[in-house]
Amino acid sequence: MSVTLYHNPACGTSRNVLAMIRAAGIEPVVVEYLKTPPTRAELDGLAARLVVPVRDLLRVRGTPYAELGLDDPALTDGQILDAIAAHPVLLNRPVVMTDQAARPCRPKEILFEILPQARPATP
Repeated sequence: MSVTLYHNPACGTSRNVLAMIRAAGIEPVVVEYLKTPPTRAELDGLAARLVVPVRDLLRVRGTPYAELGLDDPALTDGQILDAIAAHPVLLNRPVVMTDQAARPCRPKEILFEILPQARPATP
């Protein structure tokens, strides 16, 4: 199974999700999206696997979200992806993508919805 993590090492939730994936015995492809922003084509591939609306990829806090008018409910998915491509800080980290699904994992327990093997065994 292929797992990609769009990761910000400065984010505690992102670090926790990375640790949870590794604890499940999976070494993900880690994309530090602020250093190596995803291309628009890569964002299209991510969006195609999303199990939530594309709008859920947007991070509001600490970003130019309001200044860019991204609070407009009439924005298309394409416009949202264009904004993320132009301003990678808008990506709501961490985002986990598997062969079957993708989703922002905030809170970290959302990881179990797309990667159930990451759930710790119950004693």
